Amino acid sequence: MVKKVVEVKNEAGLHARPASVLVKTASRFKADFTIKMYGYAVNGKSILGVMTLAAEHGAEMELIFEGEDEQEALEQVAALFENKFHHQQL
Repeated sequence: MVKKVVEVKNEAGLHARPASVLVKTASRFKADFTIKMYGYAVNGKSILGVMTLAAEHGAEMELIFEGEDEQEALEQVAALFENKFHHQQL
């Protein structure tokens, strides 16, 4: 299991487009993905789960991956937050 706390840096928060990018990226990996925020835990591979968090700019969330490719999954998903979800080839 690997974990990392990240901050939502894009001004509009984690709205539909970045949430979709997040779910699509995470779904490429076999590791289970959980996001914890404000006492809630959601499946990070579920667009509905991610959208229910309504994460605004500056929100902190804990990314948790567990499985065979957990480290690579964490690195790529954390990079999305660092790059404010700007389109990039992963």
